[in-house]
Amino acid sequence: MIYEFFRKFVWMGMHIKHRITVIGGDNRPYKHKIKGGYIIACNHQEYSDPPLIAAVNRARFSFMAKSELFEKNKLFAWLIRRCGAFPVVRGAGDGSAIEHAVKDLEDGRAFVIFPEGTRSKDGNIGRAKSGIAIIAGKSGAPVLPVCIKYGKKEFRRKAYISIGEMIPAEQIRLKSDDRAELRRVSNLIMDNIRLLMDGMSEYGEPLPKQYKGETSEDDNS
Repeated sequence: MIYEFFRKFVWMGMHIKHRITVIGGDNRPYKHKIKGGYIIACNHQEYSDPPLIAAVNRARFSFMAKSELFEKNKLFAWLIRRCGAFPVVRGAGDGSAIEHAVKDLEDGRAFVIFPEGTRSKDGNIGRAKSGIAIIAGKSGAPVLPVCIKYGKKEFRRKAYISIGEMIPAEQIRLKSDDRAELRRVSNLIMDNIRLLMDGMSEYGEPLPKQYKGETSEDDNS
């Protein structure tokens, strides 16, 4: 009951803040009666990205948030926990956060992750951390690629959300735990997100030339 209240609150807030256009809406899992147990992997540009994802999808969400957000304001920490957030220590290879994500997927939640690990400064899609590959491999969950792009900064800024086809678990199953295999899975997921971005050239602000990043090998979260 509480979760549903906050979900509707987020939906209303995002539709007030943004003029939202959904591309590929028929790919949303709830349209196919899939309630959870999948990963949403999205590029990261703005603080609005997580609530925008929640505003255009229907599921019980789970997502990582930097640990500092849980320390500054107890009321805010309580709020984001109610919305499915849990803390992660960035850059520390936080194994407990990965286990938490896997458990949430097993419990039927939709786990939201931004594989780059930080917001893009110029709108380009950057390198993926290996956390996405580890979580996908450990959970055996399929991945829904999503790409968000924004219009110029103004009142009720336009937000374009492109939703791709689900990547089957078989395609992203880890065959080993070495770096090359983690890179393969991470790059496959990021390539799907880039394809969505490439198809959004007519929407929003033009981006600099795309940088085709590879998986970062020095951070497992």
